Amino acid sequence: MTKAELIAALAEHSGLTKADVLKVLAAFDETLIKALAAGDDVTIAAGKFKAKETAARTGRNPKTGEAIQIPAKKKVTFTASKALKDTIG
Repeated sequence: MTKAELIAALAEHSGLTKADVLKVLAAFDETLIKALAAGDDVTIAAGKFKAKETAARTGRNPKTGEAIQIPAKKKVTFTASKALKDTIG
């Protein structure tokens, strides 16, 4: 499903205009990013978004085989809710 298809489906389902749905999605994206950057978890009906720290580690350059140091960083994970898992799985 593309972003345009998602907006159209949400507009049809909610009775909002496509422009209003686009504003809501933009606000959701911005709020989600700010919350995760602040270290908060975001829980919605479908599951939970969470920012996790990854440890620094040693990797290999696949072309040369040389060892390289990969720094620690944050990554975003999504854990599906039981209801979502039961629905699709």
